Amino acid sequence: MPHRTTRPAEGPRPDGEPGKPLGRRRFLGYLMAAPTLAVAVRLGVDANAPSEAGAAAATPVPSNDLPADVFDLEDTQTYAAKPTAHLIWLEVREDGTVHFALPRMEVGQGIVTTTAMLIAEEMDISVDKVEVTLSKARPELAMNQFTGGSNTTMSTYYPIRTAAAIARGALLDAAAHMLGGLKPNLLETEAGAVVSPDGKRIPYGDLAGAAAVDKTTRKEAELKGSSEFTVIGKPRNRTDAVNAVTGRKQFATDLDIAGAMPCMVCKPPTINGKVRVVRNAEAVRDMPGVTHVETIKTGVAVRARTFGQCVDAVVALDVDWEPGLVGSDSDEDVLAELKSAELPMAVPEVPALAETIDTGFTFAFASNAPLDPDCAVADVRADSAEIWSGLKAPIVAQQQIAEALGLPLDAVTVNVVQAGGSFGRRLFHDGAMDAALASQAMGAPVRLMWHRADACRQGRVHPMATSRVRTTLLGDKVLTYEQRHTSARTDFGHGYGDIISAAASKLPVADYSISQWVYVLTQGAHYNFGPTTSLLQELTDRRFNTGAMRNIYSPNVAVAREVTVDKIARKLGQDPYQFRRAHARRDRLRAVLDKVAEAGDWGRKMPANHGQGLGVHNEYHGYSACLVEVDASPETVDRKVRQAVTGPRVTKVVFAVDVGLVLNPKGLEAQMIGGIMDAIAIVLTSSVHLQDGNFLEASWDNYAYTRQWNTPFDVQIHIVESADEDPGGAGEFGVPAASAAVANAYWAATGTMPTEFPINHNGDLHFEPYPYSPPVPQSPTDGLDYVR
Repeated sequence: MPHRTTRPAEGPRPDGEPGKPLGRRRFLGYLMAAPTLAVAVRLGVDANAPSEAGAAAATPVPSNDLPADVFDLEDTQTYAAKPTAHLIWLEVREDGTVHFALPRMEVGQGIVTTTAMLIAEEMDISVDKVEVTLSKARPELAMNQFTGGSNTTMSTYYPIRTAAAIARGALLDAAAHMLGGLKPNLLETEAGAVVSPDGKRIPYGDLAGAAAVDKTTRKEAELKGSSEFTVIGKPRNRTDAVNAVTGRKQFATDLDIAGAMPCMVCKPPTINGKVRVVRNAEAVRDMPGVTHVETIKTGVAVRARTFGQCVDAVVALDVDWEPGLVGSDSDEDVLAELKSAELPMAVPEVPALAETIDTGFTFAFASNAPLDPDCAVADVRADSAEIWSGLKAPIVAQQQIAEALGLPLDAVTVNVVQAGGSFGRRLFHDGAMDAALASQAMGAPVRLMWHRADACRQGRVHPMATSRVRTTLLGDKVLTYEQRHTSARTDFGHGYGDIISAAASKLPVADYSISQWVYVLTQGAHYNFGPTTSLLQELTDRRFNTGAMRNIYSPNVAVAREVTVDKIARKLGQDPYQFRRAHARRDRLRAVLDKVAEAGDWGRKMPANHGQGLGVHNEYHGYSACLVEVDASPETVDRKVRQAVTGPRVTKVVFAVDVGLVLNPKGLEAQMIGGIMDAIAIVLTSSVHLQDGNFLEASWDNYAYTRQWNTPFDVQIHIVESADEDPGGAGEFGVPAASAAVANAYWAATGTMPTEFPINHNGDLHFEPYPYSPPVPQSPTDGLDYVR
């Protein structure tokens, strides 16, 4: 990868001298006019410091850089956030705590913890004295309030540290004045206090008022060097861990909002069907606990004293529905559309002296519903509305909800609440919109929850896709590499999280254009395989509710690429590890590959029906490699677990990752383990089946995500030391390399190259599909029968 540099910003210095650039560790910010010390940061100044890149290994047929190798999606997001960074700030309070409203969303990835660590590092204060909350929707932040693409740490790393460093400087100045005019450089900070040469300690809380200013003042700050870090890079438990495991952590439905009663929506029996008429609305209103029954755009909303009463009401409703948008299509119909839309290869089949290797792969629809369903609280009045929900694009949610309610934008307040997972689902505000429409129709506050069946059948899905690869060989050299990925439409209606790009995505061809942009800026060249191309073709129909599930295109693209690499190595009679090592374009990619090969004992003798597989991936300014072992012996494949998918089992995973500077190693390990579980699922077990215009799966007991009986016995995460001083992205990074390694290990264990994913998608269903009407399936009543 080329050396990444950002030119230091030219501009006036705080003293008014123009032209002198700020260095790598010097940044500008502002002391804000406020009753206590408040600091803003100027993200536009050198917010993306240069990073290092390894040199490409010399090969006879080098490959060209693809766009993502030069300037990728992370870079676009980081630069897009810069112009409004001065509109976010931290505050030192009189109780000695530091408060920061993070304009991103916590969905379990740990950014609240790492944000607190950054502030604690620069301010020499305990992490538990830093309170990080989630900012409500603020349209003025534009593209600086969007959580996606594993970009939070990358785009906020320097701004947050700068604000904290400026705050520390202001506290030192205030303490120097308080101590009779001592020079600030004679003072130290330690454990949330300023310490004088004679040992006197002044807590930050005692200085918060004195350090405040009555007009906004431009300031310059110098950040700590990495050799001075005492918090960054040290393993730390999540700041919300205790609350999470003790049940004190609050999600949307836990909030105590006056008058908000449980609410659910009866969804249509087909995808995106509409209500014609409700035949028994009055009878349902008379049911125990029910207060309201109202038709809204997406179904029939009911409100009651308990969610159980809501379920009873939904089941009792007699609704005449208009048909949905998908008609009677099934998986085979969508696959045929994809096949007919596939782009041709640029390189023709080659003459006799060379050889063409073609591979083709199919990826089924997959649910991107997180474990917790969509939830939201809404209180809509005649002239205002307030919403509480887990939202990764809250500005877009605010704009579109205001439009739907017929209210001015500034009359709608959207509060961002932590959620227990995303998988891209929280980029959309479907639940919040339902809650707002229901509250408006009922004239009462609601506490809305989607049923899990709604999440699978009416929620967002990762699009079905095909991926084809063609390579040409001459002797033992790869002359060309080209990949053509074809996908059902991916909904990018959230844009970059701002009003303008979200609105633009609604134009007739905008989805296609945004998809191309995202694909091109995420798919780089990994190997020296000669002239390299990687292109996307995406259908434009809007029949399905889709979304950019974790890592968007990369897991599917990586599986196709890495299985093809194994096929080439086998064709040439070469070891897959050594073949990858010889052709890897980057030293950092080679380093993580070497690590998993060594730690995982690559090439060890395996029992019959067992196999090892490798996969690599670079993205998010980082590099990853994975070694997987799979057991496909008959006794494992045929093992029986009640109402479960078993089949081949991943028994061991060794994962190595280089993401530059690591803020919290414990958090990074957890992220990689989560990605590995995703990878096992999408390759071996989990998908949704489209049949006659609807999805068969209706809940998590149908959706075969990785469960306890399919998790590996041995998981090792190795964080490879990096020369890059800046952090890369990690939230989604565990999936592609692990997916590819699982696929190749399956091939090694079974002797069959997998081409359809998950491998069991076209087999017999492991469940009996629930009916579509009523849309809420009957809950099991026999749980005690299985208690040992």
